[in-house]
Amino acid sequence: MGTVHAKSLDPLPMHGRDLGVHPDDLVELPEPEQESKQEILENKAVVVQHVNVQGLGRTKEDLLGYEISEVFHAKNLIDVMKKSHIARQKLLRLGIFKEVEVLIDTSEGSDALPNGLDVTFEVTEVKRLTGSYNTMVGNNEGSMVLGLKLPNVFGRAEKLTFQFSYGTKETSYGLSFFKPQPGNFERNLILNLYKVTGQFPWSSLKETDRGASAEFNFPLGMTNHTLKWEGVWRELGCLARSASFAVREESGHSLKSALSHTVSIDSRNSAIFPSRGALLRINQELAGYTGGDTSFLKEDFELQLNKRLFWDSVLSASLWGGMLCPIGGQPSCIADRFYLGGPTSVRGFGMYSIGPQSEGDYLGGEAYWAGGLHLYTPLPFRPGKGGFGDLFRTHFFLNAGNLCNLNYGEGPRAHLQKMAECLRWSYGAGIVLRLGNIARLELNYCVPMGVQSGDRICDGVQFGAGIRFL
Repeated sequence: MGTVHAKSLDPLPMHGRDLGVHPDDLVELPEPEQESKQEILENKAVVVQHVNVQGLGRTKEDLLGYEISEVFHAKNLIDVMKKSHIARQKLLRLGIFKEVEVLIDTSEGSDALPNGLDVTFEVTEVKRLTGSYNTMVGNNEGSMVLGLKLPNVFGRAEKLTFQFSYGTKETSYGLSFFKPQPGNFERNLILNLYKVTGQFPWSSLKETDRGASAEFNFPLGMTNHTLKWEGVWRELGCLARSASFAVREESGHSLKSALSHTVSIDSRNSAIFPSRGALLRINQELAGYTGGDTSFLKEDFELQLNKRLFWDSVLSASLWGGMLCPIGGQPSCIADRFYLGGPTSVRGFGMYSIGPQSEGDYLGGEAYWAGGLHLYTPLPFRPGKGGFGDLFRTHFFLNAGNLCNLNYGEGPRAHLQKMAECLRWSYGAGIVLRLGNIARLELNYCVPMGVQSGDRICDGVQFGAGIRFL
């Protein structure tokens, strides 16, 4: 059993954040005694002299100092309880402890002060090797995931993970290493080695990617940023003998090396059923300047606004868009272009079946936009309110969008005109089911409009599953 022992260097503790804990919630005594107790809790200064962590094995002691240091700044007993609870949450967030218990007691020993306190965190470390089996929902596909994880592999909350995924359209396996910065868990480094084999029936295409990536995540003010480098060897082939000549031309090997940056601001109260807040995510990707035979500049964004209305209904508006500009006179690759349509974007159309196509195979586009207006309401008559019924919402929607290729020599006015032509849109209603806090299912009745020649539609009932919806 390991123990971290620290002494306070600050004899005048500072205030901590107010977490809404009130003395009245902590004591229930007759009025005179209660006032006396409140005076002790609120007004009598205390000093946290020692903070101990018991139960350590392979965890390095210096890592925990960042997470528990604020406990020394507590001013009174209520502050000690607040800051100890915050420290406990930080320790659990590291993912290296199965249990964390907090004990607060008066100080003992020759150096004990009359108002001194000792805080002890009793921790239980997770196993050195853990395995997992679960199912995962992607954009209109499901997969079985097997994983092996080595948490806290070097003693400072690092994590080494091997994962194998077998899905309806994709099979992958990969090895990843996660390293957080001590004291700032949101600032972390992730290294990946992977192989992914996917099938894209809407394009009669199959793709095998073998690659490596390194990404650095960090918060900056209200924003979160990701800097990423990815190098991938891509092998494209035909999924069927009936594949079009345009798809056959894309077949073969290519090497992509790309740098990307993503910035996001997310004030939503939920990622699946938000009732308030907004999301803005902007991504830039530059390929070709760090090697490889693929060169392009790619920009795309996502915007979502949510507003609570009467009777627990929510109005939500979303807008997506992006452009891909080939560099060096090379044509863009089918694997890098944008795709649009289906139950997760413009509903009422087949999966990724909007835009340029050849002999029934959809080739994607170099520019797109899509917008949605949604009204979410509780189920009629509120069955199961406060329980199972709260996992469901009724859904009324209006979607619109377009996807095309651009001639970048024509100028912005011509681009906007082309993006406004051949507008596809749809409307309908349905039921939405939340799956935990990561995915959702939709069963909608859709009415597609603005259908263009070559588009594949789904007029009537359409089912969708995924984590990212327009």
